[in-house]
Amino acid sequence: MFNIPRFCGDEASCHFVECLLCSGTSAPPAPPLEIRTAVNIEQFHLVLRRGGERAVRFQLPSGELIPAHFHVTEVGRVDKHFIDCGGTRRQTTSCLLQTWVASDVDHRLTAAKLAGILDLAEPVLGSSDLPVEVEHGADVASQYAVSDFELSDEAFTFVLTGKKTDCLAPDKCGVSGCC
Repeated sequence: MFNIPRFCGDEASCHFVECLLCSGTSAPPAPPLEIRTAVNIEQFHLVLRRGGERAVRFQLPSGELIPAHFHVTEVGRVDKHFIDCGGTRRQTTSCLLQTWVASDVDHRLTAAKLAGILDLAEPVLGSSDLPVEVEHGADVASQYAVSDFELSDEAFTFVLTGKKTDCLAPDKCGVSGCC
């Protein structure tokens, strides 16, 4: 598993990606960098653009993979404006990829195809710094942050992390007696 570093912004000189994706090696030359935030669109898109015909996979927090024949049915910008339990107005913005599993079991999404979908979505997304989240579920949809990726000769497996709720104003309402 490789942690995605903050890219330098210049695809041609990003040595981490060159070593991983262009040299054909399966491991970086130096220990991976630990990330503390979710993968953003720029990082996600850069990996996909270099992936060519490799398959794209998403690994759920349980370790289970979303079935290989999934579709990405939506790419959107989600702006959330809210007030926390302490009365503070807040805003979050993310890129949300909605997945759907159909009955066409021969369907496979490649890195190049998903990169092309993200190209089409750029005007809607408006920023390459948004964190990437994946929405998936058959009966109940859940949202996950993209936190890492694994590279093999056949596929990119993006590792998903569950999103958790938390009190955002413990100083105003007290964590034990929130709200």
